Amino acid sequence: MRGVARLAARHAGALWSALRAASGDDAYERYRAHQAARHALEPPLSRRAFYEDAQRRKWSGVSRCC
Repeated sequence: MRGVARLAARHAGALWSALRAASGDDAYERYRAHQAARHALEPPLSRRAFYEDAQRRKWSGVSRCC
């Protein structure tokens, strides 16, 4: 029975990770991993600054054709 519970917990964790990735909830964690790997000499944005920048990029500019 423990094996079943362990398997269910592992699948639940994988499902939760996939849901966070699909919704964008893990965007800051992915940004920090990329920042550490590729731009280690630059200071990373705070969580607040990251989300403010994401909102600015999302809502600025023309996003429709007409």
